[in-house]
Amino acid sequence: MDWHRLLGLLLTDFFTDSPFKVDAERDLSTQQQWLDLVIIRRDKGRFAGRLPDGLDNLATHNLVTFKSHQEALDDWAIKELIGHYVSYRKLVSPSPKELLPEDQFRLYAVCSRFPHNLASAVPLEPIRPGVYHCHWGTDVIQVVVVRQLPEEHNAPLLLFSGSAEQVAYGARHYRQRSEDTSTLLHRLFEGYQREGLVMPYTMEDFRRDYVKEHFMDLTPEERREALKKLSPEERLEGLSAEEIESFLKKIKAEGSSRPRRRRRKD
Repeated sequence: MDWHRLLGLLLTDFFTDSPFKVDAERDLSTQQQWLDLVIIRRDKGRFAGRLPDGLDNLATHNLVTFKSHQEALDDWAIKELIGHYVSYRKLVSPSPKELLPEDQFRLYAVCSRFPHNLASAVPLEPIRPGVYHCHWGTDVIQVVVVRQLPEEHNAPLLLFSGSAEQVAYGARHYRQRSEDTSTLLHRLFEGYQREGLVMPYTMEDFRRDYVKEHFMDLTPEERREALKKLSPEERLEGLSAEEIESFLKKIKAEGSSRPRRRRRKD
C-alpha cells in the first residue's frame, strides 16, 4: 500500500477550492544542490602526518560546508548541510531502505570567523581552541573556526582565514603534495590582493621558499635561474662554516691549477 501517495491524493481533494494546493511526489532533483566538500576514505591506513584541528576524527564519509571570511555561518547553513547529508547518505547506500550506518558519516562546518549568528541561535560547545560541537537535534556538527586555530599543523586551513598574518604563516608552512599547488596558491594570493588584504608574506617570498624546498627536483637550467634570484646568504643557507671554507679552497685550487695565458708582447 502506497500510504504516502494516498495521503497526497486525499489532501489534494481536501484543499480543493481553497487558497492551498497540494503538490504530491514533487521531484526535488530538478534543482541542483551543491555540497561544498566531501572527504571520502578510499582505503585502510593512517594519514601520513598530522591532520588539521577539527578534521582529525574523519569517518568514511565526511561532509563539509565552508564559509569564507566574506560569508556567515548561520542556522540556515547548518540546515542545508543536514539536508545534503540526507540526500548523500541515500545516494551512497545500497538502497533507500538499506542505508549505510550513521557512524560512517560526519558533518563539519568550517568558517573563517566566529559564527555569532549561529551561536545566538544554538549553543556551541567548546572542544578545544577553534573547535566546537553544534548539537542539532540528534545530529552533531563539528564547527571549525579557522581564525581561532593555533598555527602549528593548521597551515592548510589558515590559508583561508582571511587574516594577513595567518595566511602568511599558512603559505610559509604548507607542504605541497603537487607542483600544481603553487598555481593554486598564486590565485589565492591574487584574490586576497584584489580585496586589499596586505600580507607580510608576498608571492615573491613564496616562490623563493618553494625553490629552496624543491631545489633538487629542478632541472640544471632551472637551478641556475633560481640561484640568480637568491642572495649570497640564501645560497649558502644550510651549509656549515667548514663546508663553505672547504668549497672555497676547492675553487681556489682549481683556479690556480689552470694554465695562465701569456701576455702578448708588442
